[in-house]
Amino acid sequence: MSTLLREQHNARIHVLALLGAVVLGLWLKLSIQEWSLILLASALVMGFEALNSALEYLCDRVEPARDPLIGKAKDVAASAVLIAALAAAAIGALIFLPKLLALI
Repeated sequence: MSTLLREQHNARIHVLALLGAVVLGLWLKLSIQEWSLILLASALVMGFEALNSALEYLCDRVEPARDPLIGKAKDVAASAVLIAALAAAAIGALIFLPKLLALI
């Protein structure tokens, strides 16, 4: 995890988003079910980010030069992270927006 956070800018962004969700969740007093969804979504994003980074390191080791197939593999792995992040954002919106709008 330390390598991931030290070397991968996007991983640090995901952690900041998670910390923001935790602070907001504590303030809004989320239910156990809501915390479970936030935890699951966050774990999926970080897990996919870790797998994406591992694939990138491995591909760079196997073939340091640019290779079209390796480029496609990296793009697909990055897409998995994006899909997970978009799903996590949607889950966050479904949980947080109604609570925030109720405060207005």
